[in-house]
Amino acid sequence: VNSVTAFVCLSAKAPTEFIIFIQDFNSFITRTNTCGELRSAHVGRQVTLCGWIQYQRQGLFLVLRDFQGLTQIIIPQDEAHSHVKKLLSDAPVESVVRVTGIVSPRPPGQENPKMPTGDIEVKVETAEILNSCKKLPFEIKDFVKKSEALRMQYRYLDLRSFQLQYNLRLRSQMVMKMREYLCNLHGFVDVETPTLFKRTPGGAKEFIVPSREVGKFYSLPQSPQQFKQLLMVGGLDRYFQVARCYRDEGSRPDRQPEFTQIDIEMSFVDQAGIQRLIEGLLQYSWPEEKGSITTPFPSMTYEEALAGYGTDKPDTRFGMKIVDISDFLRRSDIPFVQNALSYPHGAVKAICIPRGVRYLKNKDLESLKETAKSQFNQEIVEIICRPHGSLKSLLTKFLDEKQQSDLIQVLNMQVDDVVLLAAGEHKQVCSVLGSLRLESADLLEAAGLVLRDPTTFHFLWVVDFPLFLPKEENPTELESAHHPFTAPHPSDASLLYSDPTKVRSQHYDLVLNGSEVGGGSIRIHSAEQQRFVLEKVLKEDSEVLSHLLEALEFGAPPHGGIALGLDRLISLIVDAPSIRDVIAFPKSFRGRDLMGNAPDYVTPEELELYHIQVSWPLAEKEAKKN
Repeated sequence: VNSVTAFVCLSAKAPTEFIIFIQDFNSFITRTNTCGELRSAHVGRQVTLCGWIQYQRQGLFLVLRDFQGLTQIIIPQDEAHSHVKKLLSDAPVESVVRVTGIVSPRPPGQENPKMPTGDIEVKVETAEILNSCKKLPFEIKDFVKKSEALRMQYRYLDLRSFQLQYNLRLRSQMVMKMREYLCNLHGFVDVETPTLFKRTPGGAKEFIVPSREVGKFYSLPQSPQQFKQLLMVGGLDRYFQVARCYRDEGSRPDRQPEFTQIDIEMSFVDQAGIQRLIEGLLQYSWPEEKGSITTPFPSMTYEEALAGYGTDKPDTRFGMKIVDISDFLRRSDIPFVQNALSYPHGAVKAICIPRGVRYLKNKDLESLKETAKSQFNQEIVEIICRPHGSLKSLLTKFLDEKQQSDLIQVLNMQVDDVVLLAAGEHKQVCSVLGSLRLESADLLEAAGLVLRDPTTFHFLWVVDFPLFLPKEENPTELESAHHPFTAPHPSDASLLYSDPTKVRSQHYDLVLNGSEVGGGSIRIHSAEQQRFVLEKVLKEDSEVLSHLLEALEFGAPPHGGIALGLDRLISLIVDAPSIRDVIAFPKSFRGRDLMGNAPDYVTPEELELYHIQVSWPLAEKEAKKN
């Protein structure tokens, strides 16, 4: 009678053997079954179910819901059970009840093939209201629309929805499979690292936590980066953690101030070893209902990604790649083209929007050009392929018939295609066309053309990133493209001391359907090289990292690692509109907990312990702004 699920996994000691785990949902509690498991095979059995009243109709029957599904409950109509009828008929929707009764087949013609339990019903003998429910702020149904703010204010109610239940349970199952793969099959050690630490140079802003020492503060770590490297110095060899991480990034869309990483570090490993590990990890933990994933994942360099897709996280589910037509137009007399190509890194590039004439309106094309102008200060020229094979564009007056025909071939244009062309500095042009590529895909899909199937999963490794990038606020200074502990590419190691701007890194990102879901690197394990990067290249105070630099002098092994963004990964797997839909208790867009109203004020007396005084005029000004 009990609901059980069998899980099969490989034995760590003998990988050819299988261990079967039985999952019993009804152990230790008062119910005999869940609301989602009863079938025709259970007919005639007495069962006890517990759950929430999803729906009740005229005192005749109700639908009982729990985490696993729905069961139809028949309310007795005879006089002997009048108290049961009154109890269940008067109970408000979402009240918690326990019922005991006999499983019966539904009358012929009343079966519900849309419900897994649709062939049976339970005729109640006894019932108990465990807790009554007051008037709800919204209906607990997935198809009922409600604002995200309301959902987050009453998150404990929102969690009752089948979609959130599914998301969180799938997340739990994947994490458990990851633990099995890493710890049981490959000897990783699960280590908890400190949450209270000190400021790390570079990267995102960190949350600070006051201490009772005057003027001294902890920082919440952006990641366990330093600790996992120190664990390698300590000889643990293989580390893993489901790590909580913190970044004070302010109001950024679809980001969370606290998030979860699958954090990994290994000694004596190279980039290929990390990639093989992650491919195996994802293949092992991948949900069966989502199909299989193929390994090895394809790979492309950072430069290839930028040139072909205009971004370092390309969505490879659809085409519309950026095409470089600089050489083709170099001999043309088009003024703005010749002006762009006269500069050292000048380029002319384009993307082709398939059937753009058919699916896009004039206002859509104007919107694309406005995006390029407002966000990138870049002019865009459109080219339309007419039904008889001629072109409609401002460029046609500069091109003869043969040049127009050749341009159609270079761009692989078909009738009704629309090309967006940009000329300027190489990286700038790639970035703007990469952005327009994604915006065009949005517009085409809104008009009915499916380009990006959410049920397909295209993984991609992006490698050979630059080790350093110019700072946005001061391009004459450099900052780490990844973080300051990333090792240079072996082929470029000598350039670190002569021309660091040309050094590639041993940094690798994992991209899924156009979103970064993981990033890692081989680390610097030489104290001398690490000190040079901090002091000479990044101009950072190395004293902040004196503990790590000293550790590297005590025989640190070569090591590397990666972190997978668990929230982002799960949200892509379940096709959630936001990562908030795969986190039990997320923060709002502004980083607030709308349910518990955090952050909140503390009294001056409480702050006195930490030697802090709040400048209230500034605080009030900030409160008004928010």
